[in-house]
Amino acid sequence: MKKRVLFYLPTVLATVLLIGCKVSKNVSERTIILKNGSSLALSQKAISIKRENIGENNIKGTFPILLSKTDTIPAQTNDFTDDGKWDELFFTVDFLPNEEKDIQLKWSETDPKFPVKTSVRFGKREGKDLPVHPDTQEVLMADQVHRKLGYQKYQTDGPTWENDKVGFRHYLDGRNSKDVFGKKLPGITPENVGINSKGAVEDNYHVMYDWGRDIFPVGNSVGLGGYALLIDNKINRLGILGNDTINNVEKTTFKIAAEGPVNSVLSYHYQNWNAGGNLYQVQETTSIWPGMYGYKNTVSINGIKGNETFLAAISNLNNKNPLQVIEAGDWICLIQHDYLTYERQWILGTAILVPAKIYQGYIEAPKTGQLTDSYLAKLKVENNKEISYYAIAAWELSADKGFNDPVFFTNYVTNLAKQLSIKVKMEIK
Repeated sequence: MKKRVLFYLPTVLATVLLIGCKVSKNVSERTIILKNGSSLALSQKAISIKRENIGENNIKGTFPILLSKTDTIPAQTNDFTDDGKWDELFFTVDFLPNEEKDIQLKWSETDPKFPVKTSVRFGKREGKDLPVHPDTQEVLMADQVHRKLGYQKYQTDGPTWENDKVGFRHYLDGRNSKDVFGKKLPGITPENVGINSKGAVEDNYHVMYDWGRDIFPVGNSVGLGGYALLIDNKINRLGILGNDTINNVEKTTFKIAAEGPVNSVLSYHYQNWNAGGNLYQVQETTSIWPGMYGYKNTVSINGIKGNETFLAAISNLNNKNPLQVIEAGDWICLIQHDYLTYERQWILGTAILVPAKIYQGYIEAPKTGQLTDSYLAKLKVENNKEISYYAIAAWELSADKGFNDPVFFTNYVTNLAKQLSIKVKMEIK
């Protein structure tokens, strides 16, 4: 398995490393002008620039070098079409209120080796007695789920993704729930989480390590940021429960679409999801970048008839406090804060941020059935139209202190929602 950077390089050292980068000759330098037109300070605001906006003739190397007046900005390129040509230039920037930044874009022939602040870990085994090996993709048929196979095929039940603040995992084994890893350190968690010294799948992450542990009970919910469809007032889960032997999705295709120092992206395609007697084709994309206690999820569904409602889920297992519903910027924030962890041992704040424009209230899942123990935000869904939302989790033992306070967590969530609502103006010269 590939080695991971466990602790980040200081910014000064990262800048020194860039001195060794060979910036391409015949550089066609471009200036990226970014403007925060709001009165809010923006922390690690995600910026995405499409390849065509750079201009093919201006790409004179493999690795982007972004230079502000005072610093080198870590950046990466993402190739989502797998054609060998990157599609997106991605980076994050801090802004003061109403600040304008001029950033010089150059190109290098050598990798600048920016500090690693996002990652995806995915391991699988091809048989019960075979060791786990790392991979970047998977195809799961309806009869290949955990219970039918008789063993757990995947390290940590499926892919894990993380940034410097928090980690998450997706149960790829048919359940499609989303779980939370609490992190006490900013470094990337060890590669062998979820496997033992012999390379076998092992649940060794529900105990505390220096880096943290799995902290979130999921049960028969779909976790934090999972989803379902409400069809004729019936909740239809994407996938199954742990004891089921046949999936309601004919074919699940997963791949790591991007993994880099400032952005990691996972892609899921669900072919022929049988829900309410209809077959749906679902595309899901999960993205994470540094600085945020959460991730972005984007879902589009083909086959929508008009009687469906999209349900974005937040598990309420162990929650004994009222759900807060607060509008902030473009988002409706559904917020919980309680001892939401296993055996109510630690305080955890969780939230989902859903688009206010399509929000239609929320319902609570029943205590029995295929999807339980959750609040479900109702969202208007249209055929093949993307729905993007955010899932947030902040643990009291996180490196940033204060999340044991419900007011602190609520302020964090609503301020984040306001920041995510700000559209940064961009000009490329």
